[in-house]
Amino acid sequence: MTRALRVAALQLRAHDLGSFEQAFRDVERLVDDAAADADLVVLPEGTAPAYVLGDPHIEDAVVDRAMARLREIAARRRTVIVVGVAVRDGSQLYNAGVAIDSDGRIAGRADKVFLWHFDRRWFAAGTHVTPIQTSLGRLGVLVCADGRMPEIARALVDRGAELLVMPTAWVSSGRDPSTLENPIADLLAPMRAYENGVPFVAADKCGVEREMVLYCGKSQILSDAGDVLAIAGEREPQRIVATVEIGDPHPSRVALVEPAPREMTARGALRLAVSARPLPDDIDERLRILECENVLAPEAARHLAALDATLPVAIVSDEVMHDPAGLATFRRAGYRLALWATRSNAWTERVARARAGETRMYVAVLDAQAGRSFVVDPDYAVVCGTFDGYRLAACSIDLAKTSQTLVAPGTDVAEGLSRVHAMTLR
Repeated sequence: MTRALRVAALQLRAHDLGSFEQAFRDVERLVDDAAADADLVVLPEGTAPAYVLGDPHIEDAVVDRAMARLREIAARRRTVIVVGVAVRDGSQLYNAGVAIDSDGRIAGRADKVFLWHFDRRWFAAGTHVTPIQTSLGRLGVLVCADGRMPEIARALVDRGAELLVMPTAWVSSGRDPSTLENPIADLLAPMRAYENGVPFVAADKCGVEREMVLYCGKSQILSDAGDVLAIAGEREPQRIVATVEIGDPHPSRVALVEPAPREMTARGALRLAVSARPLPDDIDERLRILECENVLAPEAARHLAALDATLPVAIVSDEVMHDPAGLATFRRAGYRLALWATRSNAWTERVARARAGETRMYVAVLDAQAGRSFVVDPDYAVVCGTFDGYRLAACSIDLAKTSQTLVAPGTDVAEGLSRVHAMTLR
C-alpha cells in the first residue's frame, strides 16, 4: 500500500560562516512558511552554520540555538524537517543530515560518508549507513557527494528506507556561466531514484560562498521512477513542492558475486571500434582503415578474446547494470572496460553514463534492438556511437583516465567504492 506525502525542498542562497546568524533569520521564516503546507521540509547541506567552515572550531552554541528553533517549528507545524548541520560528537565534527520529527525531537542523523575535497579538513567521515525512523516512515538520508557512491543509497533502501532525502551543496566549476553543471544534479540523482524504486528529494544552495565556491541550484523532487516532479532554477532561492508516493520499494537487484581479480597489461591508449550489428566479412580491412586494434560487436568472440587478453572486459547483463552495486564489483576486481549488450529502454544511455562515471571505467554499449552502439568514458561522456547507416564507430580509449580516480583533491572514487562496500557488509 502506498501513501502520499507533500514534500517541500528549500533552495537557499549561500551564506558565509560569519553571516550565519543573520542569514538564519530568513531561513527560519522560509521553513515556517513551507512547513504550513508540507509533511516534509528539506534544507541544504551546511545550512547551519555553513559549508565552507575553514576550521572545525565553530560556535556550537550558535548551531544549537538554530536547531532549537527548527525543532520548535517542526513540533508546532507537525512537520518533519531534514537539515544539513555541522554536528559535534565527542571530539569529532560531522557533516550531517539531521532529521527532526514532527514532535520536535531529533529522530536521527546521517553523517556524510564520502567527503568532498576540502570538507575533509574539518569534518570526520561517517561510518554507518542506516535509515532514520520518523513519523512519516523510514528516511534514507545521504549528504551531497554520498550520491556519487551508488551503494550508499542501495544499502539505505535495502535496509528499509522508503524515501531518499539529500541535503546537498552541489558545486559547479562555472566553466559555462550559462549552464551550471554538476553530475549528481544532472544525472545521478534521478539514477538513485530510478534504480532503487523510491522517490528522491534534494535541497541545494544557489549563489557563491566565500567568493570561491559556486553552487548550481537545481534542487529537485523525483518520483520512484526517476521522473522529475519539481526542479528549481540554477541561480535564485526557491521553494519547490510536490506530492510523492511512498510504499514498498521496487529496487533493481541481482545476486552479485565478486569476480576473480584481473590485471590490465595494456598501457597508454588504444583504438576501439563498436558495432551493434554482426561484423562484415571484411572487418579486418575496415579496422586497418580506422587504425583500430580492437572491435566489440555481436558474435565477435575472436575480437573480444584478443582485447580481453590485455584489457580485461567485464561482460555485464541488464540486471547487473541496473543494480547500483553491479559494475562496482568489477571495478574492485581490476576491470577498466565493461561490455553491455542490452535491450534498449529510455534509460539506457543514462545508466551507461552513470556507471562509467561512478566507477571510472569505460562502458561499451551494444543495443541491437535500437541499432545503436556507443562508448562512454570515465567522465560520463559519450565519446563515439553508431546510428542509422553509421554502422561502425571508433574512438580512443585512454587507459590513464581509468587510473585517475581522484575526482577532487583528497577525494578518491576507487577508495570510496571499496570503503562504502565494506561498510554495507557490516
